[in-house]
Amino acid sequence: MEKRNSLRHYFSRGEIFLWSISMAFIISSFVLFDRAGYLKLIASVIGVTSLLLNAKGNPIGQVLMIIFSILYGVTAFTFAYYGEMLTYLGMTAPMAVVALISWLRNPFHGNRMEVKVNCLKQKEVIVMFALTAGVTTVFYRILDVLGTANLIFSTLSVTTSFLAVYLTFRRSAYFALAYAVNDTILIVLWTMASLSELSYLSVMICFAAFFINDIYGYISWKKMWLRQQGAGREAFCPDRN
Repeated sequence: MEKRNSLRHYFSRGEIFLWSISMAFIISSFVLFDRAGYLKLIASVIGVTSLLLNAKGNPIGQVLMIIFSILYGVTAFTFAYYGEMLTYLGMTAPMAVVALISWLRNPFHGNRMEVKVNCLKQKEVIVMFALTAGVTTVFYRILDVLGTANLIFSTLSVTTSFLAVYLTFRRSAYFALAYAVNDTILIVLWTMASLSELSYLSVMICFAAFFINDIYGYISWKKMWLRQQGAGREAFCPDRN
């Protein structure tokens, strides 16, 4: 009974409200603009649920992210967004597996439902941006050869996605901000796609919901960091040097 009660109160009312509103927008947009691409709907539902669990530092969120990456990769392929397809199938999904292992190996005080928040050192941040620059250059050339639609924005999506998956693997709260930036780029990409096919407007609205959830994810992880460090009002990530 005690375990059941603890699970019942795992999510706050605010988190339940955020998830419910996100689901309402996703389902409504599907009914209004699509009604056929159920794969998009399933991907969106799984994706927004994974973000809520990720905001709690729960490894199950990474399991759902793996599933979402596969489904979203297929959706991106249908509009020749090869950058999105390659990014999610070739980078986000595999890195989500690596992140899952990392999160499972680093629970906070043995609590498997909450990962221990990490703080990156300055040298690692420099290496991360150097790797990001290399990945961006390589993918730009590949996407150009493949004739990817909206090449510049597709390349920027790869850049921000790599930053997000790297920070997720390293258990940094800034992964959520990187994903929020990525969401903004994807909103632009799928808005462009919807000009040719209205059903893709539902995907754009999905990423708008993702953006709000990722902002909340960063706020949640910042609170987790302060609580885990017992830092009270101490500045976030004070030991990065």
